[in-house]
Amino acid sequence: MSGPAYGVLRPVTPLASVLLAENPSPMTLEGTNTWVLRAPGEEACVVVDPGEEDEEHLRRVAAHGPVALVLLTHRHHDHAGGARRFAELTGAPVRALDPSLVLGSEALGDGDVVSAAGVELRVVATPGHTSDSLSFLLDGPGAGPAVLTGDTILGRGTTVISHPDGALGPYLGSLRRLADLPSGTAVLPGHGPELPDAPAVAAEYLAHREERLQQVRSALEVLGPDATPRQVVELVYADVDRSLWPAAELSVRAQLDHLRGC
Repeated sequence: MSGPAYGVLRPVTPLASVLLAENPSPMTLEGTNTWVLRAPGEEACVVVDPGEEDEEHLRRVAAHGPVALVLLTHRHHDHAGGARRFAELTGAPVRALDPSLVLGSEALGDGDVVSAAGVELRVVATPGHTSDSLSFLLDGPGAGPAVLTGDTILGRGTTVISHPDGALGPYLGSLRRLADLPSGTAVLPGHGPELPDAPAVAAEYLAHREERLQQVRSALEVLGPDATPRQVVELVYADVDRSLWPAAELSVRAQLDHLRGC
């Protein structure tokens, strides 16, 4: 079985191709998906999440330009850490919800529409994984509906609520927004493989979160209402690889805040 195709631009839809960054880890799966968007026949492209400050990866992405615009789904370094350097390489402006990440343009907001390289992207605020998480609804000629989800929905597994910046209540609301998208809207995630149906995956994520919340409630009944996040992790995530426990503890902190009304 062949390994991940690092450094190779892989077409996914008529409008979207992906270039996988070589930064695999338990948190990033095979690595960060850098998305290159353009309508057929267009020379320029839009790049979503250039990734870490990895010169080799950034130059590989830049080689598929010219780049008209860079968009960031959120502030985490594996998505946005290389944005400034990528802007230097390409001369392209960078847009994000967080104004501190914006270069040569203006910040994005929920409902904004961005048009470049023959495609149109509608901004959907999807906070929860982080407070500044965005998704982008992609539209253009010759393609069905698709949504770039960053880390809000992954291609495999479930995402971490990055407490205290992330929060469970907003995340559940974001999943409900994605669950309301038209059936058959493809998921173009920040990590892992593309998925065929965003509403179905969002519904599965919502069910998973409710199951985890119930497990945390049950754990508090055993451990007492003042149990620490680590104690809850040891009970609820006993069957999960311990290398993932620090990430699980972030999500548990968010779950406890949610249950305690913090």
